[in-house]
Amino acid sequence: MTPRRADWTLLIATALWGTSFVAVKSALADATPLAFLTIRFTLAALVLVPGTPLRPRPVGQELSGGGVLGLLVAFGFIAQTAGLVITTPSRSAFIVAVSSVLAPLIALAWLGERPTWLTAVALALATLGIYLLTAPDAGGLNRGDLLTLVCAACFGGQIVAVSELSRRYDARRLVFTQVAGTALVAALATALFEHPHIHWTPRFVGALGYTVLFASTISFLLQMRAQRAMSAARAALIFCFEPLFAAVTSWFVLGERLSLLQWGGGALILVGMVIAELPQLAIRR
Repeated sequence: MTPRRADWTLLIATALWGTSFVAVKSALADATPLAFLTIRFTLAALVLVPGTPLRPRPVGQELSGGGVLGLLVAFGFIAQTAGLVITTPSRSAFIVAVSSVLAPLIALAWLGERPTWLTAVALALATLGIYLLTAPDAGGLNRGDLLTLVCAACFGGQIVAVSELSRRYDARRLVFTQVAGTALVAALATALFEHPHIHWTPRFVGALGYTVLFASTISFLLQMRAQRAMSAARAALIFCFEPLFAAVTSWFVLGERLSLLQWGGGALILVGMVIAELPQLAIRR
């Protein structure tokens, strides 16, 4: 896959994840968070079974790596979904985008992968943009926001793990492992910590179907393919678009409004993306 195609592939995955924040918020009106996650990822795992090469069984580093992915995704989605009970879709997406800043730091600590200075500048601009997008004048972080920060840390680790594992192992198997692992962890958490209930309204069924087919299957498959051709730092910058997709969707569907300051933050993220492209543009010339 060419670098340009990888960029667009990951951007499509990011758009699907960004628009899913509103779907999850809608689903939580009819279900408890952990019960929703259990059903969502169980169905997603079943959808992935056809076409996933399950033989030979994963062993060694593939098995342990898939387990790490499953735990990171599971704890990340549990924290994100629980946080969405309290916070708004746009705010949640903006805080999750902090994972884009954490990923290069995790890659530096874990893999010794040092970003270029232009990437560092782009990440700095994205960090400032994310800060402005979280609306610091809107009362500060609430409990839902703090839970979402836990999610951001988990997803930052997942970005790095995918960059490392997707180059060595079958992408479809890795996606299935992390989705099935998330379903298992969510089911255990539901049994231990929640009195589950679900109302099977048309709104819930629609939100569940969207998150299963797009946010829990197609997006992960696209991510695995794209990150084979890019660094974790590059992927982190593309993920900065996620809150923009979430904000537009939340405005269109729920009527959630953003201030001028927040849109300024979004513009800084876009500038960061352009700066990150400069080295590749120079090479192509």
